[in-house]
Amino acid sequence: MIENAIGLMSGTSMDGIDVAMIRTDGQSHVEFGPTLAIDYATSVRREIEASLKEAEAISEREERPGNLAQVEHLVTDLHAQACETFFKIHGIDRNTIRAIGFHGQTVLHRPEQGLTVQLGDGQALANAVGVDVIYDMRAKDMTVGGQGAPLVPIYHQALAEKIASDLPVVFVNIGGISNITYVGADGELLAFDTGPGNALIDQWVQAKAGIPFDQGGKIASEGVFLAPIVDQYMKSDFFQRSGPKSLDRNDFKPLDPGAAELSDGARSLARITAQSIIRSTDLMPELPVQWIISGGGRLNETIMNDLALLAQQQGASVVTSDSHDLNGDMMEAEAFAYLAVRSLRDLPLTFPTTTGCKQPISGGLHAKSDSIL
Repeated sequence: MIENAIGLMSGTSMDGIDVAMIRTDGQSHVEFGPTLAIDYATSVRREIEASLKEAEAISEREERPGNLAQVEHLVTDLHAQACETFFKIHGIDRNTIRAIGFHGQTVLHRPEQGLTVQLGDGQALANAVGVDVIYDMRAKDMTVGGQGAPLVPIYHQALAEKIASDLPVVFVNIGGISNITYVGADGELLAFDTGPGNALIDQWVQAKAGIPFDQGGKIASEGVFLAPIVDQYMKSDFFQRSGPKSLDRNDFKPLDPGAAELSDGARSLARITAQSIIRSTDLMPELPVQWIISGGGRLNETIMNDLALLAQQQGASVVTSDSHDLNGDMMEAEAFAYLAVRSLRDLPLTFPTTTGCKQPISGGLHAKSDSIL
């Protein structure tokens, strides 16, 4: 059965909420629907950023020390408002939506401890919006030895069936953290986080220039990458580990503001993002023929130029998701709509080769709406 579902995503960049609707059977059928992006106010972003420090004290998933309970309420309320705005702008009858896939806001991810925390009250969201909500999709994977991330690969596999005539291909999402999905010629699925995405660059330009991000990679384009900085980050133990593997936003520490001038620092961090992505081929059974880039990082021309140069050395091309008529800004939100339908049908969300779980497993909690709006 093909159903309408909505996905809500607020990623590690903490810049806002993406809303996307698809029609899907949770398997091979995917039709793209309307989307909406809503930016967080600066005050909200700062409040969420401050909560990351408070979240470090969490030892059990349900704990909400300090201001975290208040931030969770805020995040939930903002997602409810985003849904209402989406329905209004696009003239959508909420009664036609089978479920909402709600990612929430990750504030802590410690896979080595089997601990991941996404702020967001699924039941409160279901009650506020009047639509069933599937949420907390990472936790069950961790109960069977998985990293709890990434969750998008099974959606990437469905997209590959639609667009790719030549395999293997690699889907890359460059958000705060970068992650990849390798789809092999025989349908083999392999996924893991590759390293920093935009987070280090964002932190750098904020610290040095008081601006939230390097738009288009323009600042980086005016600098040169400094090998000692690149080498310092690339020596991280993370890059020596085999997959599957995942990262917390804070696993890579910000570059010391005194380490470089503005443009050289941004250029060096962009190179680290690109180099760590291409280095992921060390863990792939075959070299890909194409890299398909989504997420905000695809708009950073410096990152993209470095990716193209490094991939060319391996005989591969680099394209944006947009070149395949895929929405590079909304792919993760679409994925959570897709995962919500899979969860309802008890289909696996994660696999041993994507998260390291012991066996393919479904996941997510089902919050049923208790009101008709």
